[in-house]
Amino acid sequence: MSNPRSTLLRTFAACALAAASLGMAGIAAAQTKLKWAHVYEISEPFHKYSVWAGDEIKRRTNGRYEVQVFPASTLGKEADINQGLTLGMVDIILSGASFAGRIYPPLAVSYFPFIFRDAEHQLKYAKSDVFNELAKGYDDKSGNHITALSYYGARHVTSSAARPVRKPEDMKGLKIRVPDAPAYLAFPKSLGANPTPIAFAEVYLALQNNTVDAQENPLPTIEAKKFFEVQKNISLTGHIVDSLLTICSGQLWAKLSADEKKIFTEVMQEAAEKTGREIIASEARLAQEFKNRGNHVITVDRDAFRAAVLLATKPTDHGYRQRDYERILALK
Repeated sequence: MSNPRSTLLRTFAACALAAASLGMAGIAAAQTKLKWAHVYEISEPFHKYSVWAGDEIKRRTNGRYEVQVFPASTLGKEADINQGLTLGMVDIILSGASFAGRIYPPLAVSYFPFIFRDAEHQLKYAKSDVFNELAKGYDDKSGNHITALSYYGARHVTSSAARPVRKPEDMKGLKIRVPDAPAYLAFPKSLGANPTPIAFAEVYLALQNNTVDAQENPLPTIEAKKFFEVQKNISLTGHIVDSLLTICSGQLWAKLSADEKKIFTEVMQEAAEKTGREIIASEARLAQEFKNRGNHVITVDRDAFRAAVLLATKPTDHGYRQRDYERILALK
């Protein structure tokens, strides 16, 4: 005859073991780890809000997804992480449409010079039918999924002390670093400059060694990457109002439930909005700060630059669709 006390203890032990097993299964289920990659510094809003988004995804999915963010090209250059997304080596990336446009060229129409009037125009584009249609075209072609668009900043030309850029003619023969993507070539080529693709992580050294005379990036990036230390002139050309896309791999997106897709989309769009507002605020103060540091900040006639570009090239020369270009211009 069994001892009732022993039977009770065995029952408790069995229950505890079952609970522990369920707990371990729960932990295993919670540890779906995701890799989020970008090429920006940890000091920049792009990184800060990627980390914020990862934390929010974990919280809103009750720990089902754990997101690790890899900043500053630690998983490769921008072309590499785009390829890694398709190969399933990374789950989420921040990327310019210029790089995503290698898979679906019409998406990169937003890089045609002077297509956007300002940041607010681009933010309207992010919520527009034309953007949604272009994003779907990319999704269909790539198998990946665009969830959000972040304002990156208006790109300006910085140059060495000997090569200030005040008017379109000053671009002629200028050896200027641009990202290694076709979308960035229209502006310098149309003005007679010599565009030189160099990986983002190598730009500072290239400027310091005079491998190139100039580069172009938004003011917050010029600050974060310390380009102002090795480039005396900052010309406020604003030739491209730049953006970043948040893109999930097709493999990840296919695994998510409808509720999870909603959470990921909402979080990533909130992160994009926070990023853009912070960039806009920093742009408003940085021109004066660069002046205070001794840089020569040059206000240019943007209309003159725009006219010179449009005289030399048009969107269809670069694989973009004229109707997309016109619809974007018409956004109010």
